[in-house]
Amino acid sequence: MELLRDFVDLVLHLDHHLLALLAQYGTWLYGILFLVIFAETGLVVTPFLPGDSLLFAVGALTAVDTTGTLHLPLLLLLLMAAAVLGNTVNYHVGRRIGQAAFSGRYRFFRQEYLLQTQAYFERHGGLAVALSRYLPILRTFAPFVAGIGRMRWWRFQAFNVLGGVSWVGIMTVAGYLFGNLGPVKQNFGLVTIGIILVSLLPIAYVTWRDRREARRG
Repeated sequence: MELLRDFVDLVLHLDHHLLALLAQYGTWLYGILFLVIFAETGLVVTPFLPGDSLLFAVGALTAVDTTGTLHLPLLLLLLMAAAVLGNTVNYHVGRRIGQAAFSGRYRFFRQEYLLQTQAYFERHGGLAVALSRYLPILRTFAPFVAGIGRMRWWRFQAFNVLGGVSWVGIMTVAGYLFGNLGPVKQNFGLVTIGIILVSLLPIAYVTWRDRREARRG
């Protein structure tokens, strides 16, 4: 329970925690951010890590950083690389494990997430790799399922780069431009919740639609 409270506090007060990390670790913050983004997209067992809200928060922090440590171009380049490399690793893990991931033998693979992602691929094809960047949980499982399905390497990488670059760019620059506006800064926790809820809406809609169609069937 205490761990859950700590996690909620981390998500809702990302701006304060990032500021503390910057003061404590300085340029090492680049490495910390790289690892978080890499892990969220590269390790299929960590879909719970903050992605959208973290990018928005670090963009906002960069805009007001008076230490001269954070530089937006360098930050964008580094986090885009983390996102692309994370998906690449996840893709290879999927290729190696293959259909065994759906067997239920691996308890740390949520079968419902795998099936939802597989259905998403059936609807959108390779574009799902890029679109899933904007969907929590699915963005962690999409490259994994692409690897299981043995999507062609060059095709996967094209959508991987497209999605990773656009996702990091849009969310980070949005934080840089709007994260320090009065209403946003004063209600950063609510804004974080809003970002999470908006990003979850497509998943909620697809789940509701599939269940409705199943009941009709």
